[in-house]
Amino acid sequence: MKALRTRGGFSVRFDVRGAVVGLLLAAVALLMAVVLIGTGDFPLAPPDVLRALAGSGTPAQDFIVRELRLPRVLVALCVGVALGLSGAVFQSISRNPLGSPDFIGLAQGSAAGALAVIVLLKGSSVAVAFGAFGGGLVTGLAIYLLAWRQGLHGYRFVLVGIGASAMLTGLNSYLLTKADLVDAARAIVWITGSLSGRDWAQVWPLLSVCAVIVPLVLTQARPLRMLEMGDDSAYALGVRVERTRLLLMLAAVLLTAVATAAAGPLAFVALTAPQLARRLTRSPGPNLLPAACMGGALLVIADWTSQRVFGADRVPVGVVTGVLGGVYLLWLLVTERRAGRI
Repeated sequence: MKALRTRGGFSVRFDVRGAVVGLLLAAVALLMAVVLIGTGDFPLAPPDVLRALAGSGTPAQDFIVRELRLPRVLVALCVGVALGLSGAVFQSISRNPLGSPDFIGLAQGSAAGALAVIVLLKGSSVAVAFGAFGGGLVTGLAIYLLAWRQGLHGYRFVLVGIGASAMLTGLNSYLLTKADLVDAARAIVWITGSLSGRDWAQVWPLLSVCAVIVPLVLTQARPLRMLEMGDDSAYALGVRVERTRLLLMLAAVLLTAVATAAAGPLAFVALTAPQLARRLTRSPGPNLLPAACMGGALLVIADWTSQRVFGADRVPVGVVTGVLGGVYLLWLLVTERRAGRI
């Protein structure tokens, strides 16, 4: 941990290793984004991709890169950052490595909102996105209210979230049984999680929300680290506990909802990204910036893997994140059990 002092007498403390890890992960995410843009039925070398991004490629290259593939990659980066950051916030607030949107019902709530629009209202893709966003917000508010009891205890929050997740999973299964064949196929693709067909219409809303909320969450890294020490310690250090917790939870719910609305409920990204980032930084605390960069890198790598191994758009990226995340979850459970924490 280093401290920088300014002429006005202020000092800023930061973790050197965490900053370096965050920068390296960001570089990996951007590098893999360039590689992913060049992957497809019309392959492009990285120099050709960079020339097309700069506007100096051939007309065919400019069209393929800037109109067809760049929006998809930007959605992948923003969704990964949003999920990684929201996962870090929820795991820090609950003080539990399983306290991620995958387990506490937020992804299932967003899926319920989207399925209701698909099955009951026959809505367009824009309406589905709004349904997913609204479902995530309503679910997050309900879990917070149900878990509140003279404060918000981490384990109670996780248990309420797991119960909400189970109920919403049953509701989603019921909605699928009520759908006709076309709507059921459309719904299955959406709830699996996919980046196929993403264009600039999905990029701008997602980018706008992330541009506002991500910096806001990053400025709360110090209070969030204090919250991990317990409410009493945070109060003693001058943190407005409930106000800070509510602000961070609302921001995390918004990030999860907008990410799910853009790409579907991608499994395990929010769970694995903060844990992997923490193991790389080897430092306590939420590690918000490394977790966000790790989320972006993971999703871009998963999308590249799905296209290279199975072919373009044959297997949704949610399948790859689910398989990799499931393996990581088993490893995490074994590790936590050996440490005596579960």
